Amino acid sequence: MEVYPADPAFLDCRGCVCAALRRASRAVTQHYELAFRGSGLRATQFTLLAVLTQTGPLPLSALANQAGMERTTLTRNLQLLEAKKWVRVQASDSDQRVRRVELTGAGRAAAARGMSAWRKAQVGIAPILRKHKLENLLGETSD
Repeated sequence: MEVYPADPAFLDCRGCVCAALRRASRAVTQHYELAFRGSGLRATQFTLLAVLTQTGPLPLSALANQAGMERTTLTRNLQLLEAKKWVRVQASDSDQRVRRVELTGAGRAAAARGMSAWRKAQVGIAPILRKHKLENLLGETSD
């Protein structure tokens, strides 16, 4: 195996905002996943259910935008939620090309069951955000 010396031209990359945000995102996701352990939900699943409880039925693209997901990632996650009968995905009445995502009663119940795990994660997130210098995401209601 050939070993290359460090290239000083790349030293500026140590302060890469993209890489720092990816590390922070991974730490936040791990924190929420830990809180959801044993609840029957993953953090991403709860996020989707929570969005739909707030908005009502949404077109796929609007849900992707609200949840901050790529459409392909959203589609994979929705397949799992559909299998659990927590959401229904069907063509819109007004435009058959538009797929609309709707929360079911079972999905609303699953979201309600996940609220205590979400609250636990939300209350405990401050130290992780501070570690990654993202305190400004805490808002006025957090400590």
